[in-house]
Amino acid sequence: MSPAQDTTVVRSHRSAEPERTLVCLGFCGGGAGAYHPWGPVLPPHVDLVTICYPGRDGRFLEDYVQNWDELAADATAAVSSAGEEGPYVLFGHSMGGWMAFEVAARIERQGGPRPQTLVVSSANAPSRGLTPQDMFPNMQDTDEQLLGWMRAHGLMPAHVLDDPDLQEMAIELMRADIRVRDTFAYADGTMVSIPLQVLTGDEDSVIEPDTGEQWQRLATAGYRHDVLPGGHFYTPAVWQRLPEFIPSLTDDAGR
Repeated sequence: MSPAQDTTVVRSHRSAEPERTLVCLGFCGGGAGAYHPWGPVLPPHVDLVTICYPGRDGRFLEDYVQNWDELAADATAAVSSAGEEGPYVLFGHSMGGWMAFEVAARIERQGGPRPQTLVVSSANAPSRGLTPQDMFPNMQDTDEQLLGWMRAHGLMPAHVLDDPDLQEMAIELMRADIRVRDTFAYADGTMVSIPLQVLTGDEDSVIEPDTGEQWQRLATAGYRHDVLPGGHFYTPAVWQRLPEFIPSLTDDAGR
């Protein structure tokens, strides 16, 4: 694996005898570190990998990508690389849910190691297209509004909140992701033949009432929809142990 790949495929947690890996794609404004705390709550024999997008974390010297297609191509290459090491479950939250769907569909078209299960969290079905309801935060928000959103959802560690320079970097990252997200367009007919699990919060005002049915129409294999307590990032207690709600990490559905 090349140095560039080493900084893209971040191995956050390793088990002694791994049977599969949870591979996570980032949400809007989030880095690979958002998923690192999940390591201790993973089932035995499950590794944790987070995919680092350009312009952040170990790839901070790289330019941000400019559109959805560029980011999807980058993420597809990274996930395919991670998948070469063994069975995996692909997870994405919010914008990352759409990206996980896109990556899974591209891997099926292009060939490569397919995820055993695709898990999308806090995301409306991409087939409905990008609507104003999905465009939050948005480019018209002030810096203070973006910081407030990140504080409200626990996306900013204390050391960032206390450092104006790090705050500026966090805002720049968020705006870069918003620009990419706003170029998303669903390609008619895109589906996956991979078992799909959808997770949504029972108090998430972003999620449409028929989101589960919309997602189900995009999957030709197994499907399940689990509604969890809380809003877009669930309750803090649920978010901290979210892997416990992914049965394919342990049961035969993930084998």
